Amino acid sequence: MNTEERLEALERELVRVKAQLEGQAKEIRATAFVLVDENGQTRANLTVTKGRSLLSLFDENGNPRAKLGETKDGSLLSLLDENGNPRVGLDVFEDRLGLSLVDENGNPRAELKATKDGPRLDMFDENGNSRVGLDATKDGTGLDLSDKNGKIRTFLNVTKDGPRITLVDKNGKIRVGLAVFEDWPRLFLGDENGNTRVGLDVLEDGPRLSLLDENGNPRVGLGVFEYGPMLDLLDENGKTRAGLNVTKDGSELRLFDENGNPRVGLTVSKDEPGLRLGDENGKVIWKAP
Repeated sequence: MNTEERLEALERELVRVKAQLEGQAKEIRATAFVLVDENGQTRANLTVTKGRSLLSLFDENGNPRAKLGETKDGSLLSLLDENGNPRVGLDVFEDRLGLSLVDENGNPRAELKATKDGPRLDMFDENGNSRVGLDATKDGTGLDLSDKNGKIRTFLNVTKDGPRITLVDKNGKIRVGLAVFEDWPRLFLGDENGNTRVGLDVLEDGPRLSLLDENGNPRVGLGVFEYGPMLDLLDENGKTRAGLNVTKDGSELRLFDENGNPRVGLTVSKDEPGLRLGDENGKVIWKAP
């Protein structure tokens, strides 16, 4: 074989090898890839280690600015600032997905999560304490506001029964509540132990005010109805012991014993006042006139 024939054979071999390499270039297998810019600075890095794949992107100074990872539990995306601190995180797992925003000190400032129960948004102060929470579940929507110590002080809920606002003291006791039900609104006030002591309702037949003792028993009831105002005083057993009514015909004061039997009745009508006295069975034994 002369020189010319050898050169022709070599050219044919080069063509064959080139074609083979071009065909193989459709699939490249490796455990790591590194991309560099024109200055030789690493700008992207794709690795697979310990069952986890990770893609990292770098700025012109070589600082990591974005990371995308995958594990057996889910996937994560992290965006970093110029100092390499994570500032935005996005994760997707089997039972939830989440988005988090972080300040320059590494403290979470906002988190958005979505689970099988529904989405929730939390906002934090510079100390990492939760200050605002917003959620939506199958039972309704809710907004909670917390103080600087992370204790919830205000609730706003909307459920199938209606909206409600609850104010809580620093010890976690409910002190004020305002609710609107299907047919009426209600305002209630609680003591330092969280026991309701005052209730104000506006019912279909009129407004009603209730004062309760430390055990939650109604002791005073005041209402304004179609026929007039009414005041009831009750003992610790919930029995009415005194009642005062004012109607268009006049006014009436009634006193009851511990069994609920009327013992004294005093009335003032258009014509004249009247007095009735009853026995232990509630039967009138004397009256005037």
